[in-house]
Amino acid sequence: MAGDITAKLFASTTGRDADFVVKLIDVYPEDYPADYKLGGYEFMIANDVFRARFRKSFEKPEPMVPGEVTAVTIDLHTQSYRFKAGHRIMVQVQSSWFPIIDRNPQTWVANIFEAKESDYQAQTHRIWRVPASASRVEIATVDP
Repeated sequence: MAGDITAKLFASTTGRDADFVVKLIDVYPEDYPADYKLGGYEFMIANDVFRARFRKSFEKPEPMVPGEVTAVTIDLHTQSYRFKAGHRIMVQVQSSWFPIIDRNPQTWVANIFEAKESDYQAQTHRIWRVPASASRVEIATVDP
C-alpha cells in the first residue's frame, strides 16, 4: 500500500467530548520461522489521535451530543508499506493513549488543561459499522 491513510469514524459517546486513537498494524503470523520471537508480533505502521471537540474546527471547538452518531475524520498521514504474505492487517481504535497524550475529561470544559478532578467522568464510546454509518480506513493511492 502507498498513499494517504484516513480513518473515517462514526462514533457516539455518553459524554460531550472524547479522544479517538486509530492504529494501523501489521500482524505477523503466529508461526514465524524466520524468528520465533516475532511470531504474532504486532508492528504499528500508522497512527494518530484526534480530540473530537475539534472535528469541525480547531478555532471553535464544539461538544459532542451524547448518544448522537458523529462523523470524525482522522488523518493517519502518508505511508508506503508492504504487508508480506501470511501477515494480517489490524485496525485498533481506542479512546485513550495516556501517558503518550494527556487525559481527556470526556465532559465539556472550555480548556482541558484547567479541568478539575470532578470533570473527569467515565463515559461509554461506541464506533459504528452499520451501512448508514460505516466506520472505515481509506487509503488514497499515490500515482508513481
